Amino acid sequence: MQFLGIIAFIVALLLSVMIHEFGHYITARRFGMRISEFFVGFGKRIWSTQRGETEFGIKAIPAGGYCRIDGMAPNDVMPEGEEDRAFYKASSGRKLIVLGAGSFLHFVIGYILLFTLFAGVGTTQVLPVIGEVIADSAAQSAGIKAGDEITAINGVKVERWFEDVEVIRQSQGSELVLTVDRDGTLIEVVTAARLTEIDGSKRFVLGIINEVGLERSDLLTSVKNSGTVTKSFLTESVKSLIALPSKIPALWGQTVRGEERDVNGLVGVVGVARVSGDAVSSDKLTVRERLATFILIIASLNIFVGIFNLLPILPLDGGHMAVAIADEIRALFARIRRRPRPAAMDVTVLTPVTMVVFVILASLTLLLLVADVINPVVLNL
Repeated sequence: MQFLGIIAFIVALLLSVMIHEFGHYITARRFGMRISEFFVGFGKRIWSTQRGETEFGIKAIPAGGYCRIDGMAPNDVMPEGEEDRAFYKASSGRKLIVLGAGSFLHFVIGYILLFTLFAGVGTTQVLPVIGEVIADSAAQSAGIKAGDEITAINGVKVERWFEDVEVIRQSQGSELVLTVDRDGTLIEVVTAARLTEIDGSKRFVLGIINEVGLERSDLLTSVKNSGTVTKSFLTESVKSLIALPSKIPALWGQTVRGEERDVNGLVGVVGVARVSGDAVSSDKLTVRERLATFILIIASLNIFVGIFNLLPILPLDGGHMAVAIADEIRALFARIRRRPRPAAMDVTVLTPVTMVVFVILASLTLLLLVADVINPVVLNL
C-alpha cells in the first residue's frame, strides 16, 4: 500500500506539472505566440507527434515537463516570417498572463481538490454521536447512552455540532430538550447542563464525549470553506518561503549529524512522496481518511508550488515576470522623458545570476533528497 501511495503521489505531481505547462500553452497560443514543443518529462525523446507547428511527446525522465515558447529572448532564432510571434515582442501584459497562467492553475487545482475534499470525501469533525458518557454527569442522570445521536436541541435541528453545542454551553443550567436517535428510534430527553471546571475554566456541559469522523459539507459551505483553506494555504506558503533560509542550518544538522527531523521543517519531493505513501498505507485510518489525507497533501503542495514559482528570481516564471514588469517601468520613464520605448530586456544578459540561483536551488534539492532518504520525516499516521 505504501508503494501505491508513492505512485499515486508521483502521478498527481506529474499531472499538476503538465496542467501548469498547459496554462502556459493555452495562453501563449491565445496570444498568437509560437510554441514549438510540449513534452512530458525530460531527457531522451521516447515518443512524439507533430500537430501543426507544435511537437507533442514523452521523454525518458518523468520529472515534470515543459512548454517551449519560441523567442523568449531577442537573440533567439525564429523561423522566417514568424519573427512577430516571438514571446519577447509581446506586450508586457500578455507576457505576464502567459507566465502567471501556470501558477494560477496550481491554485485552481488546489481549490478544486479542497472542494472535492469538503463536498465529496468529508473532513474530520466532531459528530453529534455520543462516544462516551461521563460518570455522575447530567447526561448519565438523563439516561443518555453511548451510541445515541443528538438530532435536535430544543426543537432546532443539529446541523453542525461544533456550532450547535454552543446552545448547551450558554444554557446557564436551564432546561434542555434533546431529540435523540437511539437505534433508529427518536426519543426526547429532558436535562440541564451542569457548571463544570474543564482545563482551569468553568463551563456548562452535559458530560458527553462525542465521536469524531468524516463529515461532508453542503455545496455552499464547501465553496466557502475551500476558499478559506486555499487562502490559509497561500498565507502559510508565503510564510514558509520567508522562513526557508533560516531552516537550512537545521536541515544540515538533520542530514549530516542525524538529528531528529522536524515535521514542520523543510521536506523535499521524496519526503512528501514517502508521507503520502505512509498516509495511504496507514492502518490507523479508514479508507476515506486515507483519501482525505492524500487530497490535502496534493492540494497544499500545488498551492505551495504555485507560490514558489512566482518568486521574482530567474529561471522561475516569477523571474521572467519581474523582467516584464521592469520593461514596463523602463517604458514609463521613457514616456515621461518623451523618448521612444526601449527594446525589451534580454534575459540572457542575466544568465550569470540565473546560474547562481540554479546552483543554489539544485544544492538545496540535493540536500533535501539526501535528508529524505537517510533521515526521513516520520509522522504518527
